[in-house]
Amino acid sequence: MIHVVHVLDSLAVGGMENGVVNLVNAPSPGIRHSVVTMSAMGPLAERLPDGVVCHCIGKRPGIDVGAMVRLAGLLRGLRPSIVHSRNWGAFDAILAARVAGVSAVIHGEHGREAADPEGLDPKRRRLRRVFTPLVSRFVTVSFDLRQWLLTTIRVPAAKLVTIHNGVDVSRFARGDREAARRALRLPAHAVVVGAVGRLDAVKDHAGLLEAFAILRADQPAAELVIVGDGPRRGHLERQVEELGLTGHVHLLGMRRDVPVLLRGLDVFVLPSLAEGISNTVLEAMATGLPVVATRVGGNPELLEHGVTGALVAPGNPLLLAAAIRCYVEDAALREAHGEAGRRRVLEHFTLERMAQAYRDLYLSVGSPATRRGSRPTSCVP
Repeated sequence: MIHVVHVLDSLAVGGMENGVVNLVNAPSPGIRHSVVTMSAMGPLAERLPDGVVCHCIGKRPGIDVGAMVRLAGLLRGLRPSIVHSRNWGAFDAILAARVAGVSAVIHGEHGREAADPEGLDPKRRRLRRVFTPLVSRFVTVSFDLRQWLLTTIRVPAAKLVTIHNGVDVSRFARGDREAARRALRLPAHAVVVGAVGRLDAVKDHAGLLEAFAILRADQPAAELVIVGDGPRRGHLERQVEELGLTGHVHLLGMRRDVPVLLRGLDVFVLPSLAEGISNTVLEAMATGLPVVATRVGGNPELLEHGVTGALVAPGNPLLLAAAIRCYVEDAALREAHGEAGRRRVLEHFTLERMAQAYRDLYLSVGSPATRRGSRPTSCVP
């Protein structure tokens, strides 16, 4: 039995966190999971299956040596075969795992930080390079992130693995549209454009509101739904009023019924300025929705322009409005591209396919022969 300890900053509501929970819940013979959060538990901890223990280190913001010591001590007690850390918020786990004597360390990159969307911060680049020898494998969720690690961070190609996210195609699927419209509190005749995501500046919901104001000038039946919460909510509420969109833009906040809400949409939009790879795009495609997304990060790896949706340049409300308008005006196009999106997810982006890829990775780096060959004696007490 291979014991994998997943380390991440928290189990707050987010794409990366959701992906970890999905992975831990997926059947994976021969693999046992534990979860460690660095700063806080978070609401997604409630979705962990029975028998999977979640530990919280209680790391303070900035450099917290005590948290590193606590993490190393916890890992000594858990005695995992593999530590799998994710993103910058859990970067400390690489060194803590080696100090604790863990033989295999995997570090996942699911998206660059909002404050450094291109991944060019000199201090973080330097630390990533210094810690590279301690990492058995780097896993990226997109080829875009793989290229960044390869060329900017200069991680050896042999250490790089790309595993795209997967979606539960039974949970995210077409269903009762009338019930979904009731949940949205919108009439059946409205053409509903929707977005799901944390209300951060990098997600550019402000640009989406500008695009929707342009769209409604000649599409008065259109309604906009934004699901999610975050630090930009107050700004967006004021912008809705300033653009004269009150009553036609619906900020629903955090919701637990996203699969139902998606069934009530006609078009899904992801307006991000930067992105690792988007679970919400996959969820929308699985639900049979056409997707309009910005051409950033891993979005072009998910979406086929002109087949399952449209890709547009980021930060351009005019282009975004034009792409959305094509779907608002043409129900047949919505249907065709939505069906194509569902087929693409079934062929390439299922949760089962993702879980199998991670299982194969864990078996390859966690086997006794591999562990013997990768153990760094200089970092183990």
